[in-house]
Amino acid sequence: MTELHFRAAAPADLDAVLAFWKTAAEGTSISDDRDGVERLVARDPEALILAERDGELVGTVIAGFDGWRCHLYRLAVHPERRRQGIGSALLTAAEERFVRLGGRRADAMVLVRNETGQHAWRASGYAPEEKWRRWVKHLTA
Repeated sequence: MTELHFRAAAPADLDAVLAFWKTAAEGTSISDDRDGVERLVARDPEALILAERDGELVGTVIAGFDGWRCHLYRLAVHPERRRQGIGSALLTAAEERFVRLGGRRADAMVLVRNETGQHAWRASGYAPEEKWRRWVKHLTA
């Protein structure tokens, strides 16, 4: 098996990333469109990390840092490539980015129904914080 290659997403990658998420990611978000991902890459060009093997997109993670907190989104691995260490390697790349930027704690949003994802996060040393509840307000109509 060839080595994984990690790189930041470029604007030319965005359509492929959105298509990849339809296959590999659980659920959707209001920001999962071309405009939302384009704004992410324009604002923080290193936040969207791609994992490739032999030129094929096999995984993604968004490692967003706002200067205070480290947030992880869209950890996704192609269904045919799971259980090969790709997710763990993506998390390591994201965590290394956070440390370089001065981050001290990373958090992730994981759907309650995503048992596979919860197992992966737990295996990587993350734990749920039951005392917190996520509050959401959509800002667009």
